[in-house]
Amino acid sequence: MKPANLKGRVLAVDLDGTLIRTDMLFETFWSALAHNWTTPFVAAAGLAKGRAAVKQRLCEMSDVDVTVLPYNEDVVNYVRAWREAGGRTALVTASDQSLADKISAHLGIFDEAHGSDGSTNLKASRKGAFLEERYGQGGFAYMGDTNADLAVWSKSAQAITHTNSKALRARVDKLGCEVEHLSPERVSAKAVLKALRPHQWLKNVLVFLPVFTAHALQLATLLQALMAFVVFSLVASSVYVLNDLLDLSADRSHPRKRKRPFASGAIPLAYGTWLAPSLLIAGFLLALPLGPNFVLVMLGYYVTTTAYSLYLKRRIIIDICVLAGLYTIRIFAGGVATGIPLSIWLLAFSVFFFFSLAAVKRQAELADEVASNTVTKGRGYRGEDLQLITSMATASGYVSVLVMALYTNSPEVKALYPRPYMLLGICLVLFFWISRMVFVTHRRRMHDDPVVFAVKDRVSQICGVVIGAIVVAGTIP
Repeated sequence: MKPANLKGRVLAVDLDGTLIRTDMLFETFWSALAHNWTTPFVAAAGLAKGRAAVKQRLCEMSDVDVTVLPYNEDVVNYVRAWREAGGRTALVTASDQSLADKISAHLGIFDEAHGSDGSTNLKASRKGAFLEERYGQGGFAYMGDTNADLAVWSKSAQAITHTNSKALRARVDKLGCEVEHLSPERVSAKAVLKALRPHQWLKNVLVFLPVFTAHALQLATLLQALMAFVVFSLVASSVYVLNDLLDLSADRSHPRKRKRPFASGAIPLAYGTWLAPSLLIAGFLLALPLGPNFVLVMLGYYVTTTAYSLYLKRRIIIDICVLAGLYTIRIFAGGVATGIPLSIWLLAFSVFFFFSLAAVKRQAELADEVASNTVTKGRGYRGEDLQLITSMATASGYVSVLVMALYTNSPEVKALYPRPYMLLGICLVLFFWISRMVFVTHRRRMHDDPVVFAVKDRVSQICGVVIGAIVVAGTIP
């Protein structure tokens, strides 16, 4: 608790990592990249003019919504209490002045705001000199969180840390001024794992489909498929991290997605900036033993998913087609990794079936928008498109069932199954399951991803067991 009377005392507060659980340099970079793929080149070229110039340029290129940033409530409450006790407060940050002004105006708890101006990077010793010139030696208290703030604390009357680093706290304690330590939430391994979205790895089980449909259950083949699964999981997680970084603003405006690790500030954006390429490199290194063709398939998958994250997801219909293709490419990759030729029937079924699931995914998002009277940022759909998307999901799903029915009478099936007519039962189950998925989504009970929903849904689990039983029955002479 603050003293009852702080009249005249000034509290200067840092922004990145202190007032907010994120870093505005990374925020503006990823926001700009989401709108313009040339951002890394623009940023690199701007370094010749200094970090302050780069920050200013990124602010101009980005569209960060400061109202949904992950603020540290303990810091906000501290600043508010200081002000209510009669003290003055100032936001002093190395981020660009335009961002400092917007955040100060949004929170309404600062008397003044100061940031970098495009030529001077207001950080470390420069920040310390600025505050000393403005308020005098020891004429202010300062709240920060990194080693760079030591140069500021050394000139302050009171040092307030917002860090869990014991080493930094010890160095601050030796400065000889009044010290107060605040403890932010730590970055947990659970949050990092959540950012990888391991539940989404369920989709990668599709690489085993060529093995099972061809009845090629030899140990070597299964090991190849398993390696393909691991590769896909690593590369896919790299894409998920990249997508979360590009979708920060949209996710923070979404009732469920705002709890994602990067959007909520549970993980610093700097972690994601190195995590995405690290996972990608690991995935491609493991892909090498499966042959150059598999590596090319993975390269195609990554390029497509990156294009989706940067641009294609904002193009109506195209985004659904791409999602369907990304499901299907997993099956294709499984065939390439194991050397099993793929049936045209399997590919045709996959295209229509996964187009239906991709449409259901969009249907779920639109259903939420219509119910909450909101619009998801970064998408090209409107509420009135809901009925059309629902029709597309239903129609494409039913066409996939038709393909399955025709497949049961193909020479390939007759060669693999002693009783191929049994497989017609799968069509009935799929008719029911697809219809139910559309109904569930219409009633806003669908998870953002229908595949994840299906794995957790009891009725879907029963349908899967029934389909498995039908396949086994078809193999019995």
